[in-house]
Amino acid sequence: MAQAKSSAKSAAKAAQSETAKDQTYDVAVIGSGPGGYVCAIRASQLGLRVALIEAAPSLGGTCLNVGCIPSKALLHASAVYAQQSHWKSMGLEAAAPRINLKAMHAYKRSNVETNTKGVEFLMRKHKIDVHAGWGRIAAPGELMVEAKKGGRGQKLRARNIVIATGSRNRALPGIKVDEKRILSSTGALALPQVPKHLLVIGAGIIGLELGSVWARLGAKVSVVEMEPRIAPGTDFALARALHKSLVRQGLAFHLKHRLAALKPTGQGLRADLVAADAPPDAKPDAKPSERLSVSHALVAVGREPLTDGLGLQELGVAQDDGGRVVIDEGFATNVAGVYAIGDAVAGPMLAHKASEEGSALAERLAGQNSAVNYRAIPNVIYTEPELAWVGQTEEELKAAGRAYRVGSFPLSANSRARLLGASDGLVKLLSDAQSDELLGAHILAPQAGDMIGAMVLGMEFGMSAEDIARSCQAHPTVSEAVKEAALAVDGRALHI
Repeated sequence: MAQAKSSAKSAAKAAQSETAKDQTYDVAVIGSGPGGYVCAIRASQLGLRVALIEAAPSLGGTCLNVGCIPSKALLHASAVYAQQSHWKSMGLEAAAPRINLKAMHAYKRSNVETNTKGVEFLMRKHKIDVHAGWGRIAAPGELMVEAKKGGRGQKLRARNIVIATGSRNRALPGIKVDEKRILSSTGALALPQVPKHLLVIGAGIIGLELGSVWARLGAKVSVVEMEPRIAPGTDFALARALHKSLVRQGLAFHLKHRLAALKPTGQGLRADLVAADAPPDAKPDAKPSERLSVSHALVAVGREPLTDGLGLQELGVAQDDGGRVVIDEGFATNVAGVYAIGDAVAGPMLAHKASEEGSALAERLAGQNSAVNYRAIPNVIYTEPELAWVGQTEEELKAAGRAYRVGSFPLSANSRARLLGASDGLVKLLSDAQSDELLGAHILAPQAGDMIGAMVLGMEFGMSAEDIARSCQAHPTVSEAVKEAALAVDGRALHI
């Protein structure tokens, strides 16, 4: 009997030891967005034992669940619906299509589910252990996975811990988002009915994309922006062209204005707008420069890193004034064994930027010396036409005092763009005045997000405008406008 008890104890001890061993990893990634899951996959490919921790019900982060994928689904569906205005000119006759918003949301959800299930499959394929819960770093090399913030959880050990928790919608002081009348981007993607009048607060990427969706589907859309132009940070010439195109599509813009008050009025909202330079402490009852009666409002004033609840302050991990985790060129924080990538750190909040960082970090943890070329990170606004760019804008080059040359080509002179009914666009290339090295590429065109890929490759390999001008482009394609813009750098465009 004593021997049996001793054997049972030994077996229990061995099982306990095996369990502890099973919870020890080379890399533990907190967050399963495009940065986190790519980091996990690449680390596993390189032979490291990996854990992925996610608090949300499904993998994929904001991008796959309530960001990039669902917004592009609605952008595509609404763009197809809007194309009916061109049918008659192309000799097509049919009854006007009707909007079935319930079915459109089902189409959106189907695409989301396909992508999130795809990430689940990849985790299984690469033998990555997925732990459901909120990851909190308890100490270097040790973290807790809690079913909810503050709850008791499971302890994991990892030689390297990666913070890839992404970002959340930035709040607007004094404005409470209820996702019914006052919306974040998440609520704006799930409206059960087309709003009568949508006020979009912020003319950045999210505001312009979601404003476009609902304008195409029949909503009156008003956009308020503090800056004197839309799409701040983009090249001004292309932003101005996009502005004109969106106005023709029915969007109304209130530039150099800010929201002073947003109050419920029966079934809608009253929005008071004041000049952007009005004193912030102006009396609440001061007469607004503009007053709008709207049915819904979308707060689209940017995003902020999601880093609270991770135990960073207790651990002493350095963060900047914006809450972003401070890292060195190798993604390492000031605490040994703790790293951070994606929206949690400085730089553009882009899914593909996070993925590049995740892959590079995994390779570094496996002993390689990988890095990200931040000069060659593309950006896209998925309006119609799309605005895509890589590298510097003309305004940035002027501010830096760098000598440069410009080549521009309008899509109105491109035969394929004209037959597509998409002649609003423009291609603009910027090159160094002496070396002719490509410094920036800016495209306003249908599928500009796909076209910019060639320019990213050009930036990555240090191509010149002349290299692009010498390339042969298929005819007729919108891409011919890129070659023409490169020719225009040297004053020899052929079709203008």
